[in-house]
Amino acid sequence: MPATLYGIPNCDTVKKARAWLAGQGVGYAFHDFKKDGVPPDRLDAWLRAAGWEKLLNRQGTTWRKLDADAQLRYGNERGARELMLAQPSVIRRPVVEWPDGSVTVGFDAGAWQARTGA
Repeated sequence: MPATLYGIPNCDTVKKARAWLAGQGVGYAFHDFKKDGVPPDRLDAWLRAAGWEKLLNRQGTTWRKLDADAQLRYGNERGARELMLAQPSVIRRPVVEWPDGSVTVGFDAGAWQARTGA
């Protein structure tokens, strides 16, 4: 079973990650948040594995566009989950589910090389 990479195709970090995987010959499936949404059951697994603070991209445009009241409302685990389902762009990308069942958030070529042996 190949890895599944979740993200948005026009995200620079997702582009780098996809190019790296292809360049290393690592097979993967791509799940596009914009077209296919965020699977709630997968989001729950990511929240357990990585934590809401790591998944919530507070540096991104989507978060920064929220007013202070909204940031306060969504700045906890329950609120962050709700926001991530409604606005997937607020999820730090890429999220990768690896064949061994582990989950990573973000792109780190060195860590991925160690993980894949590529």
